[in-house]
Amino acid sequence: MKQEYNTKQKEYILEYLRANAQTHVSVGDILAHLHAHGREVGTTTVYRYLDRLCRSGEVRKYVIDETSGACYQYIADTDECEKHFHLKCTRCGRLIHVDCAYLGEVGRHIGEHHRFTVDSSKTVFYGVCEACAEK
Repeated sequence: MKQEYNTKQKEYILEYLRANAQTHVSVGDILAHLHAHGREVGTTTVYRYLDRLCRSGEVRKYVIDETSGACYQYIADTDECEKHFHLKCTRCGRLIHVDCAYLGEVGRHIGEHHRFTVDSSKTVFYGVCEACAEK
């Protein structure tokens, strides 16, 4: 089995992800932050490490639509996204986690009456967020 080494670059990436665990971040966000703090990390390194973190279950990758790049969220040992739905603003691109009993009932209804299991971690409702609607 190939030995995985911890490098400073990986530590910087993981540090950023942990500090932004409540946010969905892109590879561009990570690179911009690291470069702004004088931490030179290559794009390929970020992608490779994110892939590894996704495989290990520490990070969740979201691919919301075919026109947006993927975003990532540090989740570590939590399974929060398996228990709620997501809202995607079609204007600003914001992804919002929604923990709502009513939507949970919708998921149960679909399972019981339509014999289909909804994966809420990948279920996204598209629309316009409050901030964009006010503009």
